[in-house]
Amino acid sequence: MKLKFSGLLIAMLIGLTTWAKDYQLHSPDRQILLTVNINTKITWQLKFRNQPLLLPSEISLRVSGPVQPGIDPLLLSRELTSHNELLTAVVPIKERSIMDSYNELKLNFKGGYTVLFRAYNDGVAYRFQTGFTQPIVEVIGETADFNFAGNHRVFWPEETNKDFLSHFESLYKDSVLSAFGTGQHAALPMLVSTGPAQLLISEADLYDYPNLFLFGTSANRLTAGFPKVIAKSSPVRDRGIRIEELAGYIASTTGKRSYPWRSIAIAPKDKDLLVNNLTYKLSTPCLIAQTDWIKPGKVAWDWWNDNNIYGVDFASGINTQTYKYYIDFAAAYGLEYIMLDEGWTRTTTDLLHTAKDIDIEAIIAYGKTRNVGVWLWTLWEPLDKDMENILSQYAKWGAKGIKVDFMARAEQYMVNFYERTASTAAKYKLMVDLHGAYKPVGLNRKYPNVLTYEGVRGLENHKWSAEITPRHNLSLPFIRMAAGPMDYTPGAMKNANKKNFSIVYSEPMSMGTRAHQVAMFVMYESPLQMLADNPSNYLKDSTCTRFISRIPTVWEKTVALEGKVGEYAIVARKNGKNWYISGMTDWKEREFRTALDFLDSQRYKMDVLSDGANAKRHAADYKVTSSTVTRNDQIDIKMDQGGGWTAILTPVE
Repeated sequence: MKLKFSGLLIAMLIGLTTWAKDYQLHSPDRQILLTVNINTKITWQLKFRNQPLLLPSEISLRVSGPVQPGIDPLLLSRELTSHNELLTAVVPIKERSIMDSYNELKLNFKGGYTVLFRAYNDGVAYRFQTGFTQPIVEVIGETADFNFAGNHRVFWPEETNKDFLSHFESLYKDSVLSAFGTGQHAALPMLVSTGPAQLLISEADLYDYPNLFLFGTSANRLTAGFPKVIAKSSPVRDRGIRIEELAGYIASTTGKRSYPWRSIAIAPKDKDLLVNNLTYKLSTPCLIAQTDWIKPGKVAWDWWNDNNIYGVDFASGINTQTYKYYIDFAAAYGLEYIMLDEGWTRTTTDLLHTAKDIDIEAIIAYGKTRNVGVWLWTLWEPLDKDMENILSQYAKWGAKGIKVDFMARAEQYMVNFYERTASTAAKYKLMVDLHGAYKPVGLNRKYPNVLTYEGVRGLENHKWSAEITPRHNLSLPFIRMAAGPMDYTPGAMKNANKKNFSIVYSEPMSMGTRAHQVAMFVMYESPLQMLADNPSNYLKDSTCTRFISRIPTVWEKTVALEGKVGEYAIVARKNGKNWYISGMTDWKEREFRTALDFLDSQRYKMDVLSDGANAKRHAADYKVTSSTVTRNDQIDIKMDQGGGWTAILTPVE
């Protein structure tokens, strides 16, 4: 009986027999079932709580060699392992301690390649590994199909450039899978809403390889596409290119390597996406030995407000006096940094000499006297050409970080540029903000000096469009932000409802209420968080500015309280002894009764910034109230149209 029981247990765990061609893998809680079929090709399928999510979906690589991984596969061996580890994030985004618990199926094939499948309680992933003797392999293409069980609702991050040139600032088309044909492609992450769960498709641990994009098929299947290596291009002004010739492959890489994880986060409820850490868990651990110099914080940012300060006795603009004013503002409110965005250098391509009215050493020295660090903007291509000299000089000046901008590509060379930048910046103890960037894919775990990414249709777009609606703002936490930190740049002090919004480039405003903007500082995850508006505007409203200044940028724990993609979200986050609660809504007024049972047994003073009585007519109207609460209490969170709600809870001694 003992031997029979052991054999039965093994068969249950592995889900196979010696003659079977199906190999099964369960998540640790057994809610997810991943099945791999090996025949003339490799396919995989997925169930959640016994409901089909993916039907058989093909995977393979096409390479320059005799072995084509996934084509006519011959399985040599298989291994099933379980893993449990508590990860500690160097820069905690959602939480400092992350449980990394999964089951893994390793399939080893003739020809020197392996396919790994992982099943977590909150998602699944697979990747190829090759051990080819060829030192260099050209990857001609990759098949990565996602064949869904129904014509599901999809939030489609549309891309339109056939050469994959993009700033990756998606709006999300709310449609169904079959609405997208073979010529239409999307960036990642992408959200597919099935009956049993929300599925967020992305990738992780992406190095020396192009980004994955998904194409429609006018059916329930999505299929992969990749930017090819650029063989020849010509410049367009100072920051763009015109592609003139593409290579016949998507990557030229080493024969022995691991390929990126193709991942699906699985969320039974929309709100579960707000706490999903799948991309982080799948990525390479930190390579930086000493990390105490990496210091997240808030930034007084110049570009959105067009350096349009007022009430001063000097001409505002890109000059030393203006940036000293920014430093004084930052110091007055305990902000850690200021940013010198585009314009501080002599030209956009000369990154070592300043504009005539900028004394960068004087600005940085003045910042040191006020305990305010300085970040410097750079255009990516001139940085790429002279990276060591430029970054070593910035470090000598005493800069704290760089904002690298206008990459706007996602092919293999650009992916390698990201890592080269992160590594070289770490050498000189510089932090990094990636703009004009594709989505996070785990680089911020490998190099935690990469604090944040843009890759989001953020606040800046108010300067020239009416696209950044509260509905868009409520899509981001469930889609783009689930992949990693997001530099949306919140903090507009001029606010408007639908009727009153207008486009003003040099004195921009936001859609939605002031409380909606304040709530972003807790809701939106970015270890480097911008205050986008004019310091003169912030100084005019010290109550609101002081409230924002109390909000940190990293979180030891996050609790998802409420959420529905595109409609509303409420989260609670902990930093030190304090808790912070954020609520945001679309154009619909909402009210929630929320329990505080996530608190410990202490009493807390709760300071709340919420929509004012007249926020419907005057969107900047807000109120601040205080009360004392405990974990036994329930609170009312009321948000006006396009509104928000933020609380800071501090223990009562």
